[in-house]
Amino acid sequence: MRGLMMALLLGATAPACAADYVAIDLHVDANVPADLAWARIGTYCDIAKWAKMPCELIAGSGGVGSIRRLLGGVIEEPMVAGTAHSYTYGQTVGPNKDIDYHGTLAVEPTGAGTSRVDYTLTYDQSRVAADKRAGMRDGMAQRFQVFMAALKAQAEGK
Repeated sequence: MRGLMMALLLGATAPACAADYVAIDLHVDANVPADLAWARIGTYCDIAKWAKMPCELIAGSGGVGSIRRLLGGVIEEPMVAGTAHSYTYGQTVGPNKDIDYHGTLAVEPTGAGTSRVDYTLTYDQSRVAADKRAGMRDGMAQRFQVFMAALKAQAEGK
């Protein structure tokens, strides 16, 4: 009994499943300098342009700590990191909130007048039923591949 009480007081819990993170890395080349590409796609609610999702800032001014609401509140995503040409967000409301989902949008210069748009998605697939994992990964990759074509067009001003 004393051992059980000590374990409870010290916060001991049952062993948790090990995390099993998946990374989906997508890239597309853009025929514009990185600064111009980022100016066209990098504002936190620019997702409304290239993903055709209504977006509003519900906290912050668009930098780290800001929260965007997509699709009228179906999804909420706080920005957790950012650089001059990138941002990373998590999802606290929406279909991916329980899988520790994060996304990073970045633009890197690749030469004089060219750049590469990168989108990296990560999530913990140990929180997804084993028989649903491949379908989830493939579905996410396909959906975001469509977004990559839209990001390229937006970055190039088309």
